[in-house]
Amino acid sequence: MAGQDLFKLLSENSYPGRGIVLGRSQDGRYAVAAYFIMGRSANSRNRVFTEHDGGIITEAADEAKMVDPSLIIYAPVRVLAERTIVTNGDQTDTIYDTMADGGSFSRALRTRTFEPDAPNYTPRISGYVKVFGGRMRVRMSVLKSDDGNPDSVERFFFEYPQLAPGAGRYLHTYQGDGNPLPSFFGEPEKVVLEGDIDSFTNRMWESLNSENKVSLFVRYIPLEGGEPETRILNKYQKKPRGKAPEKAQKRSELYPF
Repeated sequence: MAGQDLFKLLSENSYPGRGIVLGRSQDGRYAVAAYFIMGRSANSRNRVFTEHDGGIITEAADEAKMVDPSLIIYAPVRVLAERTIVTNGDQTDTIYDTMADGGSFSRALRTRTFEPDAPNYTPRISGYVKVFGGRMRVRMSVLKSDDGNPDSVERFFFEYPQLAPGAGRYLHTYQGDGNPLPSFFGEPEKVVLEGDIDSFTNRMWESLNSENKVSLFVRYIPLEGGEPETRILNKYQKKPRGKAPEKAQKRSELYPF
């Protein structure tokens, strides 16, 4: 099957930033959704993935060391009926709320832009996989600045209605390391998905740069019905909560669901 080696792409890029992989398992029986985060600063690395309400949220590994929760504390994965939504920011909530009200994926994201983190202007990457009647479809999007211009947003949408077994699409925020960080460009990369959930998860984790990787989420969703399987790997262990500092207490206001 045509497509790039996902694990090779990951291992050759020391800093792809945050990444989404959506596709169909090698045996054709599952829709696959994966999301990873990386970090260069202590604040970005001070995170873990935690399961929440069918999806996941990011949390501080050590709440006492969390400096600024904006842009790094959010719900990367939420589930709305047969759709599993995956993004790299709080646009997850925008997509979820818009779809819950009968709107579309593209309509939701036309209200959003790239992240306000000059000079990087990190792209907002988003996607969802829908499983229905033994079939699946994937949609993905990139919202990015026009070559670093903070006054110009570019919005791209991609749809993959019939993925073959082992076919996936990989979307990430940065082309690689740098200052400023070079934004992803082009369409989601066509990759081959290999193995069952455990081998796939372990190979993804091993392929991510050991210094910069932070957390990985992988979910296999049966096309013919049944409960999905989920794996979460965190580089750092969550410290037991004591008295939360004032900023950390605001997480409940950000995610009341």
